[in-house]
Amino acid sequence: MATQCGIIGLPNVGKSTIFNALTQAEAETANYPFCTVDPNTGIVAVPDPRIDFLTSFYKPKKTTPSSMVFVDIAGLVAGASQGEGLGNQFLGHIREVDALVHIVRCFDDPEIIHVNGEVNPQNDVELVTTELILKDLDTIEKRLFKSQKKARSGDKIAVIEQSLLTRLKETLSNGACARTLEISEKETSLMDELALLTRKPILYVGNVPEEDIEKGNAYSEALVQLAAKEGAECLIISGKIESEIAALPPEEGLLFLEELGLKETGLARLIRASYKMLGLITFFTVGEDEVKGWTLHEGTPAVEAAGKIHSDIARGFIRAEVFHYEDLVTQGSAQAIKEKGLLRLEGKQYIVKDGDCMYFRFNV
Repeated sequence: MATQCGIIGLPNVGKSTIFNALTQAEAETANYPFCTVDPNTGIVAVPDPRIDFLTSFYKPKKTTPSSMVFVDIAGLVAGASQGEGLGNQFLGHIREVDALVHIVRCFDDPEIIHVNGEVNPQNDVELVTTELILKDLDTIEKRLFKSQKKARSGDKIAVIEQSLLTRLKETLSNGACARTLEISEKETSLMDELALLTRKPILYVGNVPEEDIEKGNAYSEALVQLAAKEGAECLIISGKIESEIAALPPEEGLLFLEELGLKETGLARLIRASYKMLGLITFFTVGEDEVKGWTLHEGTPAVEAAGKIHSDIARGFIRAEVFHYEDLVTQGSAQAIKEKGLLRLEGKQYIVKDGDCMYFRFNV
């Protein structure tokens, strides 16, 4: 299954508006809670100037950028961990994604209701975080009861699990997320098995009005400070502007950006930040037929990268011919890359680097 990034937040903060702009999937938007019930999923291209350069260099018949998946998850409310507002269903959707983009309302608008009656980014973040923590605590407590029984019987794995669960319970009970807890290598697989909501990496996005897109406002500043305390990244964008740009032809969208004094869309920054948060990199296959970006997790060996293209290539893998995108930029031609010894032959266990251009040789 593709790596997925879930868009979360309270109702009426602009989640579906931003999702629609990201994917142009036309997820329903409306001014009432639980407008989105079933999660909407969209695949988006990752903005990458490297693929533009490679396309201009090779002039292929087809260009395919790397991509990632976003999921628009319904708004959470107080009591979600206890099932309020279809909370159990929505929290279940969060459990299925790999990372979170938390959209936080940073605008006043009397025509758009706020579920808590006032705009307060800190309170909004705390409310959502608390519900995630409470759900994780419920998961931990149920698992801990079973683990303690096994540990008493001398089960070594259960002893390790009991120690981890006890520390997790203490961390969560103190209002901290599971991602803040340091764990040993032995505990990693157990932690993965728990699939805790608050262990997922998170990116905060402040949704501001059009007039505050350059400098932000008091609401967005509070959110930036909150994210900094957590060691998380925070982006400031305007869902309204992004939806307007997404509806325009590319040329007109660029002119609109220039009028606003912006170099790129907030969505481009959001996609790249999410890609990085998920630990993803891009390698390229290049040629006259197609220039294509392929998405991988950092640390992936060449044989698995080959399998992304086709399982037969991984099965019959002989070697990979590799040069780096930057080498093509600096040397100016494939021939110069060869002459400078920058074209390398790598085996199955070579760890693919972001920006590698690869050709795989294999037996059929």
